[in-house]
Amino acid sequence: MKKIIVPVDFSEHSEFALKAAAKLAKKNDAKIYALHMLELSDAILTNTPESIHPEALFFLKLAEKKFNKFLDKDYLKDIKVTPIIKHFKVFSEVNDVAEKHDADLIVMGSHGVSGLKELFIGSNTERVVRNANIPVLVVKNDLNDVNFEDVAFACDFSEDTIAAYLNASKLFEKMGAKMYLVYVNLPNDRFKSSLEIERRVVNFFTKADRNLDRMKDVHYVSDYTVKNGILNFSMKMGADLIAVPTHGRKGLSHFFQGSVGEDVANHSTLPVMTFKI
Repeated sequence: MKKIIVPVDFSEHSEFALKAAAKLAKKNDAKIYALHMLELSDAILTNTPESIHPEALFFLKLAEKKFNKFLDKDYLKDIKVTPIIKHFKVFSEVNDVAEKHDADLIVMGSHGVSGLKELFIGSNTERVVRNANIPVLVVKNDLNDVNFEDVAFACDFSEDTIAAYLNASKLFEKMGAKMYLVYVNLPNDRFKSSLEIERRVVNFFTKADRNLDRMKDVHYVSDYTVKNGILNFSMKMGADLIAVPTHGRKGLSHFFQGSVGEDVANHSTLPVMTFKI
């Protein structure tokens, strides 16, 4: 993990993300690319194609001044931080920046749930998660540390989640974290017997790892929703992080019907990391 992207909107939650990224950067000798998305209208941007419109230049200079002040933090000392200001209008384009700089991780702040309103849904954080080809770490609190020793990886053990599982295994191994896989068994038409689940898991590891060594790290839980099963299991095992595979633009896998990935990120007090399938 050598390059970390942190979208910044000057909010408290984006600073939570920046602090978490700083801790990760120090642990991994990584660089941080702090990204501010300046939303400018097409009229301002295209009025004078041959030069920057004066109004656009004003807002860019204003954002640059505010950005430099925001990045003047003690916890960023001794870390190489590159500020980037883009006049994108959609946060889905964060992935373009990540690909351009060959980044390994995006760290994003999120409000999560506030009363009955789920701010993550339809938010900038969700757009980043759905469009990112690299892992996205979603944080909602000021993390004391980023020593993710125990990770709960939600998995339905379908073949299309193998790539996400392998990417997560590789990353968490480098971080020195122990990954536990959890399958949530649901009632009614989605219920599976223990034998059916075990056959599915055996097929999964046979194709993913070509061995069954990780069978001992698999846990089956029963609950009324996948979200509750993941959260309850994570709390019971004392996890430091929840990891969730996602299809991105195509929606979530069959196991995560109903945008469970977003629900988990909304309701979890733990940080959540997503992996593209």
